[in-house]
Amino acid sequence: MSRHLSFLLPFVLLAASMPPPAHAQSPVPDLEKEIRQRAAEIESKLIAWRRDIHEHPELGEQETRTSALVAAHLTSLGLEVKTGVAVTGVVAVLKGAKPGPVVALRADMDALPVKEPPGLPFASKAKMKYLGREVDVMHACGHDAHTAILMATAEVLTAMKDKLPGTMKFIFQPAEEGPSLYPFAAALMGKSWGAKLMVQQGVLQNPKPDAVFGLHVTSGLPAGQLAYRGGPARASADGLRIKVIGRQGHAGFPWRAVDPITTASQIVLGLQTIVSRRADLMKSPAVVGISTINGGSRGNIVPDSVEMTGTIRTYDQGVRKGIHRDIKQIAENIAISADAKAEVNILEIYDATLNDERVTARMVPVLERAADGDVILSELSGAADDVSVFLAQVPGLYFNLGIVPRSQDFTKAAPNHSPDFFIDESALVVGVRALAMMTVNYLTSEKTN
Repeated sequence: MSRHLSFLLPFVLLAASMPPPAHAQSPVPDLEKEIRQRAAEIESKLIAWRRDIHEHPELGEQETRTSALVAAHLTSLGLEVKTGVAVTGVVAVLKGAKPGPVVALRADMDALPVKEPPGLPFASKAKMKYLGREVDVMHACGHDAHTAILMATAEVLTAMKDKLPGTMKFIFQPAEEGPSLYPFAAALMGKSWGAKLMVQQGVLQNPKPDAVFGLHVTSGLPAGQLAYRGGPARASADGLRIKVIGRQGHAGFPWRAVDPITTASQIVLGLQTIVSRRADLMKSPAVVGISTINGGSRGNIVPDSVEMTGTIRTYDQGVRKGIHRDIKQIAENIAISADAKAEVNILEIYDATLNDERVTARMVPVLERAADGDVILSELSGAADDVSVFLAQVPGLYFNLGIVPRSQDFTKAAPNHSPDFFIDESALVVGVRALAMMTVNYLTSEKTN
């Protein structure tokens, strides 16, 4: 490139990443108008479903009431319904009037072991078993909204099936937050759950989708605003466990013992150099964090061992593998220098969520129309989601829906997973419009026929 033109490169790249003008003309204006009308007509049902599910939350692989509610609704619509997929998942198929592409829509159904404060008339009082102990349960991440939105989307699209080509597959997934009856360490034994188990059981076959779409509500946006990002959108999530083994002894004679607590402390500090000094942050951001340290029984005993757990978040597979290698090298060598031993276990739980660039570009104008132009390019998210399993098999788009009341400062709203997480229900109908419009546009596009 000429040096006289090189200064234009940043502006060219910026323009390429910007969404097209708001309200780009729809190729199917009548169908989109009908979607708006039908979504508005069932908005009260949509909100009622969400409140019912919110009041009765269920943990991963225990979503029996939720899946029964979903299955009953889909059956009432006349769809082909299959239950018990990946333990408690539900899958339904809707066939249009003539052959065409296949679009899958996904929603997760599980809640979290969080105690909800009083206040809402439909606040959860539920308790369930989590890893063998009784806990309070709350929809603190919005999966109640996801489920209700997809139930409403299925009703809207079913009413329009005689005008649509192709096939629609509705996937109601359990255990996105992980299984609740056994620890994530089950991954070491090769056990699958959630999206991965659904794929292993054939959810992406008979028929195989040509595209998959889904959404996640977020407290990081005002109610009704949509946010998208092509390529990496959500991080991979790896569980990190390090056991530091020393030699127990009297704390008054530390030279007769090997102190795993001091060694563990040095390892924690050493791990901080991975992101700051080893990872190529020009390629992709990363996070390495230790969140728990457990060891020792009383103040005058040097313990035999210390166990630490943490998380690793990346967006690039090469960066991910490099960080795994660095963690092992740093932990083991620091331990050796202290005459101790470090056992490092890394569990690759969820891969990064990768939105297909071409599908994203095609769907941005649809999102613009669904949200009346209130659409932004989203930032990278440090959260992970096993929708990545579906998107690794089928091109698609997973986007965000804002749910913070417009009267509030969304930058100060309680985050997802907080007991104070709150949903402005006026946003839900925007989610229905978006999913239904994306489906209709994909099915009726000449490029996919």
